[in-house]
Amino acid sequence: MSHSAEPSLGPLRGVRILDLATVVAAPLAGTLCADMGAEVIKVELPQGGDALRTLAPVWNGHELFWKVANRGKQGITLDVRQAAGRDLLLRMLPQFDVLIENFRTGTMDAWGLDMATLHAHNPNLIVLRLTGFGQTGPYAKRPGFARVFEAMSGLTHLTGEADGPPQHMNYPLGDAIAGLFGAFSISTALAERARTPPAQYTGCEIDLAATEALFRLLDPLAAEMQFMNVVRQRSGSRATYTAPSNVFETADGQWITIVGTGNPIFERICKAMNRSDLLTDPRFINNLERTRHLMELDQEIANWCKQHPIAFVMQQLDSQEAPYSRVNSIAQAAQDPHFMARQALIDLPDADLGSVKAPCIVPRFAGRDLPVPHTGPHRGEHNEKFYASLNLSEIELAQLRSQKII
Repeated sequence: MSHSAEPSLGPLRGVRILDLATVVAAPLAGTLCADMGAEVIKVELPQGGDALRTLAPVWNGHELFWKVANRGKQGITLDVRQAAGRDLLLRMLPQFDVLIENFRTGTMDAWGLDMATLHAHNPNLIVLRLTGFGQTGPYAKRPGFARVFEAMSGLTHLTGEADGPPQHMNYPLGDAIAGLFGAFSISTALAERARTPPAQYTGCEIDLAATEALFRLLDPLAAEMQFMNVVRQRSGSRATYTAPSNVFETADGQWITIVGTGNPIFERICKAMNRSDLLTDPRFINNLERTRHLMELDQEIANWCKQHPIAFVMQQLDSQEAPYSRVNSIAQAAQDPHFMARQALIDLPDADLGSVKAPCIVPRFAGRDLPVPHTGPHRGEHNEKFYASLNLSEIELAQLRSQKII
């Protein structure tokens, strides 16, 4: 990847996005578009920035989460809650293709920024409204955070040991998934616009509920309940739909995940363990039988792993081309030879710290070398450059500053 502060080669080059959103989920949608070459203008309040700036990790006063989560964006300040700020936003709208917001349902309307008003000022505008629960329904105005989405969708119910409490992971996964759906939603709307004659295209409102984004991922659970009267439960790291599939500890205290979906893969695992006898065991003869005898099968694999250091276990599995992975910490992932060969960690240029490590741009477009984005902007960093493009006079700008509009 080449190092440049101005992504312009990506497939979304030329798309301009106004990002009014806060914290993680909706801003991630904008960041993913920025990775792909869109020009994203991040808006914060002049008298206090995005709450993400206070979330750990913060190191020596430097907002690390903010820097990586809002990479590739330009930063301006604008108080759209005030009449003059609202008017300025509406004046800006014709310059943009997409607006992203994640305020509680009804908030934008209360500020005089309802959909009719937005589309009156830019009839072609794509508006992504990412909320916890959507624009309708009894929970529409509730506040929501990642763990709320995870719990409500059913994801948390599936996480944890069978005899233990439901668990959340130590990362806002619900926000990340909603952000992915947000970027997908924007790309979908842009694809529709691209194939519609300009005279016929009218802007759209995307109602994206984070709870539904997580719910959408749990594909077969409702059908399992409908036809089999089964409500899927927690089972630790063990999958109950295919076997073997679990996490096992090795002799040197490392952890490895081993997956054996289908008979050919199961055969490879057995050969790696030098346990061909398991192939003729009637309990393990096919996936249906293996899932009925999960505990016994897992115990056989656990015993083998516990007898050997992880290097030997991996070598044996490699020799049979059996699927596995060591359970990596971020430190181990950063040193993984495959990740290193593909430069899965990149260095984002940063004015304060020189550079900040972050995940690479995903996906890759063959034959195209997308520029490495810079870290997230300081609050209002690009005010002068951006507002100059609106042909605001120095007097107007000074007045807006004194009124704390920008």
